Amino acid sequence: MATEVVSVRVPLRGTGHNLRAIKVVLHREMLRFLNDRTRMASMLVQPVLWLFIMGTGLGTLVQGSIPGVDFRTFMYPGMISMTVIMTAMFSAGSIVWDREFGFLREMLVAPVGRGAIVIGKCLGGAVVATGQGVIILALAGLVGVPYDPVLMLTLLGEMFLAAFTITAFGTTFAARMKNMQSFFGMMQMAIMPMMFLSGAMFPLAGLPSWLHVLTTINPLTYAVDPMRQAVFGHLDVTPEVNAMLNPGVHWFGWQVPVALELGMVALVGAAFLGVAIAQFRRTD
Repeated sequence: MATEVVSVRVPLRGTGHNLRAIKVVLHREMLRFLNDRTRMASMLVQPVLWLFIMGTGLGTLVQGSIPGVDFRTFMYPGMISMTVIMTAMFSAGSIVWDREFGFLREMLVAPVGRGAIVIGKCLGGAVVATGQGVIILALAGLVGVPYDPVLMLTLLGEMFLAAFTITAFGTTFAARMKNMQSFFGMMQMAIMPMMFLSGAMFPLAGLPSWLHVLTTINPLTYAVDPMRQAVFGHLDVTPEVNAMLNPGVHWFGWQVPVALELGMVALVGAAFLGVAIAQFRRTD
C-alpha cells in the first residue's frame, strides 16, 4: 500500500505578512498592558509623587524667585517624560520575559521578517507609553497648565516620539539579555542618569559648565525640552521667568530650534531601531 505524502506549504514572506505581524505584535503589547492593572498603577505612582509632593516641597523654596509660576508647572513636562520613558522601558523589557518563557522563539520562527517583529514591538511600546502619558495630561489643570487642544495634541505627538525612541533603545539591549535582572540593572544604569540630566527636574539656565555639557550631550534633553517649550508657550509669564525656567538648549550660545530637537530624537530612534533589527537577525 502506497503511502500518501502530504505536502506542507509555508507561506512566503511578503509585505502583507509583515504588516500583519506588526499589527499582531502591537495588539499583543496593548492587551498585555491593559490586563496588568498593577503595572499601570505602579508606573503612575512615581511621577505623581514627584509632581505633587516633591514639586510642592521644592516650590516653597523657590516661589519668591519665580513669581506667578507654580514650580509644579515647570516640573510637569519632566513628569510626562518620566512616565513615558519608564513605561516604554518596561515594554521593551517584556522581550526578556518572552525569551525566558519560549514565546520569543515561536515569533522568530514565524514566516515573517524579524524586522516586522521589532517594529511591532517598538510601536506597541510607544502606543502603550503614550496611553499612560495621557493620564498625566489629564492632570494638567491641577498644576496650572491649560487644557488647550493644540497644546494637548503637541504633547501627545512629542510623547509618542520619545516613547518610540526609548522602546527602540530598550529593545536593542533586550535582544541580547538572558534575564530580567540583567536588563533592568542595565536600564537603570543608563536611563536614570539620563533622566536626571535631561532638565526634567531643574532648569537648564545658569548651570555650571560641566553640568551644561552633560545636559547638552544627553539625548533625553532633546525629548524633554520640546515639551517644556510647548507648555511655556501657552503660559502667561514674564520674559525674566521664562528665561529662567525655559531657556531652551544652547550650543555655543545658539538656541537649538524645537524642530531640530525633535528631528534628533527621531534620528536616534531610527538608529536604535536599525540596531535592534540587526540584533534580532543574529538572535538564535
